[in-house]
Parts: sequence; structure tokens; C-alpha cells
Amino acid sequence: MTGPLKGLRIIEFAGLGPGPFACMMLADHGAEVIRIERPGGTRGGPDSDAASDILLRSRKRIAVDLKSESGVSVLRDLIATADGLVEGFRPGVMERLGLGPDEMLCVNPKLVYGRMTGWGQTGPYAPMAGHDINYIALSGALHAFGRKGEKPTPPINMVGDFGGGAMMLAFGMVSALLNVQRGGEGTVIDAAMTDGSALLMAMIYSFQGQGWWRDERGVNMLDTGAHFYDVYETKDKKFVSIGAIEPQFYAQLLALAGLRDDTEMYPQNDPEKWDMMREKLANVIITKTRSEWDALMVGKDACYAPVLSLTEAPEHPHNQARNTFIRYDGVVQPAPAPRYSTLGTTVPTMSDGRTHTAEILADLGYGEDKIKRTLTEGGVS
Repeated sequence: MTGPLKGLRIIEFAGLGPGPFACMMLADHGAEVIRIERPGGTRGGPDSDAASDILLRSRKRIAVDLKSESGVSVLRDLIATADGLVEGFRPGVMERLGLGPDEMLCVNPKLVYGRMTGWGQTGPYAPMAGHDINYIALSGALHAFGRKGEKPTPPINMVGDFGGGAMMLAFGMVSALLNVQRGGEGTVIDAAMTDGSALLMAMIYSFQGQGWWRDERGVNMLDTGAHFYDVYETKDKKFVSIGAIEPQFYAQLLALAGLRDDTEMYPQNDPEKWDMMREKLANVIITKTRSEWDALMVGKDACYAPVLSLTEAPEHPHNQARNTFIRYDGVVQPAPAPRYSTLGTTVPTMSDGRTHTAEILADLGYGEDKIKRTLTEGGVS
């Protein structure tokens, strides 16, 4: 079986975080991704950690001096053969290199040119430096994360970098590539983490507009305001998650927790009673270990799961049954997702630190003499 993106070539300009993650997804699903790195390696020195960097899996690599006429010439030849390009520089950088979308779409009119930034290509914040925490602050997403009466808690960098950025870019790339295959022209994708993280809040904006979401942290059903949608500590200082939203699942939860006949645990959806009901439930859950709650709850419709650490998750029977985590080249890593019934995904390969320059140049039609001359000129390595 082959991946659904087999036959597509993507040029990735090296960066950190969301750009590599988007390209990892494209590679996972069959695209050939050629990563353009700086001379000396992605991190400005020997690529000693590339073999354990999951975001860099399943790529071909070529080191290019972007300030070299010879290097830029190779890039133009390479981009001419590509279906897509991904870059994550500040606005204007690619234009100054002579590799901006206007120039590249002249070279390759069918090119899908993906641009990944935090603030977007336009707007008053566009030239500014920033990171995930800043982007989700501006989009309104960060305001929603945290406990009642406490300051916002950044959800690591899942919402801006990876959810609102990388996955939106990957979706945009595939959508635009599909449009080209249907006869459309190449296009430029402006993937901004502010836009993407705002979009992830669409349901919450719906709830607010419908009048049953308060614009405060920790007082709503899905933000730990409700006792039936929260995390609880167990006797052995571990944690379990409860998400018993529907009445029938809430009833099952109370029955298993020994609270079915406690009239103070009803009505379920009375916000005025949530704090009191949370305390009651917490006092019960802390009387057993996480393993004891697993034995009691797993297999029942109480919307329950243990809170697993990064070390524990790959060892859990459910994750093992689905091969959610895999070990390749000695590295434990999340497997490509989602799965297909009649298509495969790429078996991940970790970087061995070498480039594939000669192979890539030969694929462009460079003969032996031209490859040697190009390497000697020092623009690529």
C-alpha cells in the first residue's frame, strides 16, 4: 500500500516547530519532502540531534547557502519540479532572497506556496517576533485556558504552533494541491497561527453566542467549571479524567463512584452546585488508587480514562493494540495518523545526519560533471 500523497514533491525550508510538523504530516502520508537546510545543519552545527528529532522524520535533505548564486540557482531548478513549497520565515525574507511567491509562481505556475507565520503576512503585528503564547493570546484562545479565579494557563504549544498553525497549513496544502490536480492554478497559502487558533475556538464562540458560555475561565462545562468534566487526584498521587457530559453517562459515573443515591449530586447541570459536587466527587476518587479506578471504570460508559504520562502512554494496552506509538531507528514516537482502510502511510525513518544532495541533483537531470561543478562552487552540500 502507498500513501495518498505519493507522487507529490514538497520543498521545505528548514525551520523549527510548526513548519516541520506540517511537512512531517505530508511526508507521513506519502509525499516526497525535500528539506532545505543551512550549510552545517539545521541548528547551525553538526546535526547531532537529528536522529532523535521526530519532526524531521522521513525527509530528503540538501544543504543550501541561500546567499549563494549557485545555491539559489539549484533551488529554482528544484522548485520548478515541485508541487508545493513550505516556508516559515518572517514576511519579506523569501522575497529578499529572490524566492518569493511571485517569482516562484512564474517559474512554476502550478506551485502551491505555503507560508507559515504566527501573525500572518499582513496586519500591524506581522513584522513582530512572537511565539505560540503570544499568538493564542491575541486570538482569544489563551483567555479560555485555566482554572476559575486564576491566570490563563498556556496549553504548552499545541493550540498555536501545532493545531492552529501546522495542521491548518497541512490542510491548506492538501486542499490547494487537490485544486491544482483538478485543473486549477498554483496559489499562496497564508497560514497564520492567530487565524488558526481563532478558528479552533469556533464551537466556543457558538456557545457564547447561544448564551450558555460565560467569557470567564473555569466556570463553563468544558473548562473545568463542571464537576463532571475535570481531572481528579487518586490515592497514589496520580490522576484520572472524567468527561461524563450526557445524563446516562453521568448516572453511570455516580453509580460506580457510590454516589447514585446522593440527592446533592443532582441536578447535574446546575452551575451553582458544581463546586460542591466537585468536592464530593474528589473526596470519593482520592480514596482509591488509579489502578483501582481503572479496574472499576474501564469498560463502562462513565467517560473515564487514566491520565498517563509521556512515559506511560506508549505502554498502555489500548495504544499498543492500535500501534499509536511506534519505535523506529531506536526512537519511540507517535505513529502517522489518521489511518486508511486501503492506503498506507510512510514507515518513519530518522535522519542519519547526511544530506542527499547528489541524489537530488541527479533527479533534477544534472549530469556527473554538473553535479561535481555545483558541489565545487559551494552553493550546496
